[in-house]
Amino acid sequence: MEIIKGFSLVKPLLARQPLAELYSVSTAVKHRLREMFDTEDPEQAVRQIISGVRRGGDTALVDYTLKIDGVNLTSLEISKEQVSNASREVSQELVSALKLAAERISSFHNMQKDNFHKEFSVRGLGQLIRPLERVGVYVPGGTASYPSTVLMTAIPAKVAGVKEVVLVTPPSGGFVPPATLVAADIAGVNRIFSVGGAQAIAALAFGTDSIPRVDKICGPGNIFVTLAKKLVYGVVAIDGLQGPSEVLIIADETANPKYCALDLLAQAEHDPLASAILVTTSQQLAAEVAKEVEQQLKDLERQAIAAESLENRGMIAVVSSLDEAIELANLYAPEHLCLMVDRADTYIDKITNAGCIFVGEKATVALGDYVAGPSHALPTGGTARFSSPLNVADFIKFTSLVSVDEADLQQLGKVTSVIARAEGLEAHARAVEGRLETD
Repeated sequence: MEIIKGFSLVKPLLARQPLAELYSVSTAVKHRLREMFDTEDPEQAVRQIISGVRRGGDTALVDYTLKIDGVNLTSLEISKEQVSNASREVSQELVSALKLAAERISSFHNMQKDNFHKEFSVRGLGQLIRPLERVGVYVPGGTASYPSTVLMTAIPAKVAGVKEVVLVTPPSGGFVPPATLVAADIAGVNRIFSVGGAQAIAALAFGTDSIPRVDKICGPGNIFVTLAKKLVYGVVAIDGLQGPSEVLIIADETANPKYCALDLLAQAEHDPLASAILVTTSQQLAAEVAKEVEQQLKDLERQAIAAESLENRGMIAVVSSLDEAIELANLYAPEHLCLMVDRADTYIDKITNAGCIFVGEKATVALGDYVAGPSHALPTGGTARFSSPLNVADFIKFTSLVSVDEADLQQLGKVTSVIARAEGLEAHARAVEGRLETD
């Protein structure tokens, strides 16, 4: 990994730029797009898919799945029997692990729910809290299985009180991985559909004969899923536009170089576009971590992916103080921030921008990805400056209450009339003046 020394040199490198690469694709993908959609622009292709699903419904979903994924679907919905049978196709060790993870995720989000402001009514003014009726969860699939994503998205929705959680996931070889089905059963998902990509997002947004229209779509996906979520936003709510995963580690001379290297590689193996960054006050640690990364990379199963990520987006930065390191972290606003420093908990209050903070050397991001408790669906690309991890609040809505008695009308009516007439809205003024005259 490249080692860069000095705050002034590192700062511009960690200043966020628009994620143009989020919407860029390889030459090979452009060629496929041209063949299938007569365009090399991913967004234009996604627009065609969304339009096709709106017009063609289930037929379009089957056609696009065959055209894009090469899978000929005979049924869109996964039956209850298939879900029940899935538990016999995975190890009991995995089932137990998923149940423990689910318990911790549920426990955390129940604590979060209990600490929200309650419904109230004071002097005629109040607030109601209502869960969304139906939520769609997208879980990536294809060549891999992500049961953790099922738990991390569906459970917060269920804790919030969402009545119906609809899961969509792309089929692999014509079927959904059993681990995904087991996790969906544990999380209380109501319906599961074997369809992915932009066409699945369109189905959730507009509805088809088989797939019901939802109020909000959550969950990560590839560029086409992300673009589809972007394009249907407004028709439905979305949780965000998740980009490549990222970690920034702040470490001092007390940090364990092996742990630092392990966490950098754990992030890098996600995707060639993932970012793994170490900011340290110790030149010696920087050198040791670089050596550890090189050594551990040799026998990593996803070596090629991790190596590309580290080459293009990895960095070890050496700065003069922890205050400089924290300033850089707040500037970068990482998805995951690890504090591998002495008395790590004393620095938490200085962090203003991060999706999730991992405090101390034992708190690896991997625990957060699977079993710690908070959802691993976190803001990426610097959006931690203004957005939050997926949580119970994503699945509820607030309704304001206004009740007016005679005293309130006498106190507020004239003021309302004055402001309304100042804005040139005479009917507004008359609406309150009529009540004052009647009374």
